Amino acid sequence: MKIAIIGCGNMGLTYARSFIQYHKSSKNDLYLVAKNEEHAKRLEELNLGTVVINPNNDVLNSDVLILAVKPQDFLSVANILSSKINKETLVISILAGIKLELLCKTLNHDIVVRAMPNMPAQYGMGITVYIPSEKTTIHHLSTVENLLSTTGRAFMIEDENLMDGVTALSGSGPAYFYYIVMTMIDTAKKMGFDESLASLLVKHTMHGAFHVINNSDSDLETLIKKVASKGGTTEAAFEVLKKNNFAEIFSQAILRAEERSKELSHLNGLQQKG
Repeated sequence: MKIAIIGCGNMGLTYARSFIQYHKSSKNDLYLVAKNEEHAKRLEELNLGTVVINPNNDVLNSDVLILAVKPQDFLSVANILSSKINKETLVISILAGIKLELLCKTLNHDIVVRAMPNMPAQYGMGITVYIPSEKTTIHHLSTVENLLSTTGRAFMIEDENLMDGVTALSGSGPAYFYYIVMTMIDTAKKMGFDESLASLLVKHTMHGAFHVINNSDSDLETLIKKVASKGGTTEAAFEVLKKNNFAEIFSQAILRAEERSKELSHLNGLQQKG
């Protein structure tokens, strides 16, 4: 399968490595589009595929074209690609805030899938949500699943309005988790633990808790009660969380992330119209 990747940053290179590792493409059929000569030299050193600076005929006629540039760079890239992509090429965009309608219109292309991966995809543990354009066929969707699943789990939604929620939950979600882990480690150090022991205790606790969630038949509320015995230490901790409206604050933070995603989508729409 001939695959071209435009935007070879962290996620673009993650896909390149995964596609090679899982034999979705060969290095001869994988095209990495560099933004300049210096970038091209760095990509060539990685030896992941065929490096080109400008989208050539091989890129424009690839079976799959992945757009992984920064959203603010989309217009300049779209101006180069518009009306030049082979009409049979499947375009997968991972550009945050760029909606399907704008992608199809600006690229003048019908077969487009909008996807939202998250950072753990770099370690094969990501989750990617995607939504296809109307002209995308079952064959194309099979290809999308085949490729995106190399970096973790992938699933399709039908309501594009949910993509802002996806961004706030799975897209931003890892950072929320890291923040809680960091806070627990910092608190452990205040208790007198050194950095290494604090990190070991917290990380292994989180890993074990996740394993329980994935393997237990109990719901989350029941699992909490199993740990938080009446009059015990966990209950004392939860009293502080409830008193300070932690759940409400955390919920508001996630909803604000969703709102910001909508703002960025709207801004990108205005930029396109301008």
